[in-house]
Amino acid sequence: MAGMVADRLLAWFEQHARDLPWRRNRTPYRVWLAEVMLQQTQVDTVIPYYERFLDRFPSVEALAEASLEDVLRIWEGLGYYARARHLHRAAREVVASMAGELPDCFEALMELPGVGTYTAGAIASMAFGEAVPAVDGNARRALCRLFGIRDDVTRSATKRRLRELAADMLPEGRAGALNEALIELGATVCTPRSPACHRCPLGDVCRACAENEQGALPVRRPRRKTPHYDVAAAVTVREDGAVLLAQRNIDDMLGGMWEFPGGKCEDGETLAQCLVREMKEELGVTVEVGRRLTVVAHAYTHFRITLHGFWCRLTEGEPRCLDCAAVRWMLLDELDDVPMSVADRKIAGALRAGLNDSSGGAVSDFA
Repeated sequence: MAGMVADRLLAWFEQHARDLPWRRNRTPYRVWLAEVMLQQTQVDTVIPYYERFLDRFPSVEALAEASLEDVLRIWEGLGYYARARHLHRAAREVVASMAGELPDCFEALMELPGVGTYTAGAIASMAFGEAVPAVDGNARRALCRLFGIRDDVTRSATKRRLRELAADMLPEGRAGALNEALIELGATVCTPRSPACHRCPLGDVCRACAENEQGALPVRRPRRKTPHYDVAAAVTVREDGAVLLAQRNIDDMLGGMWEFPGGKCEDGETLAQCLVREMKEELGVTVEVGRRLTVVAHAYTHFRITLHGFWCRLTEGEPRCLDCAAVRWMLLDELDDVPMSVADRKIAGALRAGLNDSSGGAVSDFA
């Protein structure tokens, strides 16, 4: 069956493969960049970021020479910023230790920062022709339905089994094409909801289709309720118009990004109390908290936040890094040159609007 499945998938892929930018002028660097960007991110979202990133960093050498701040600024808005940090660190390793050439085999690729089983398999097979599987979420869904796998797809044992099934199908000399075909099938036909089984080249041999269980597969453990946190941020403006920003520690979530300093509200705290505590702990200063400037709701993968931006005024101390990577006073125009999260970028927009408010009402407390 494995050979038949591979033949059908490859024939289907040749006719129906989408014209995507990373499938043109394919190089190991371009494959690597695309696969990193596509982790947990939709193709339509990735395309403009991929093109801008390549325009700014057209080679692994150009990426290695750039500062992390420049890399994060180009990546801004794509999310999962650890991907950008790992990509940058790996590029520097490749240039420093490997003469700018990515390793050409699965095991060596796995040694690079941020490269896991799937990404290593994708690069090794698609860029170098190594006969290894590359099974992402789309491929796992298609394989579970095709073979009627009813084990929890999030378990390591199930993932290993699916990789073994995918490996058994790899045709000699065309592993990369088969991996792409299986991923493409999951992305465009064997979709999470309402799969287009009538267009599937494997519909007549699919266990889920035969048993009408497409909606039940793959099996996943029940999701926990998504937690929500209230977060307070200080918008502190000097007389010269500069605003106080802190850079997150590199190993933290959103590491390397600049933000309006603050943090998560603890149980029993008001937002103002939270800001006073956070500013003392993070920057060693005492602040007076004024009016609320804006409120931003934002969702991450495993939690949601409501970010409350407050006008603040320093009353004691000079800002210094106690729990951050850097602290800086920046003019508003400088904010465009540093990487910020989507939520903090929205606070920056509200700040501009507040400072430009001719009535003065929005900023009358401190600005």
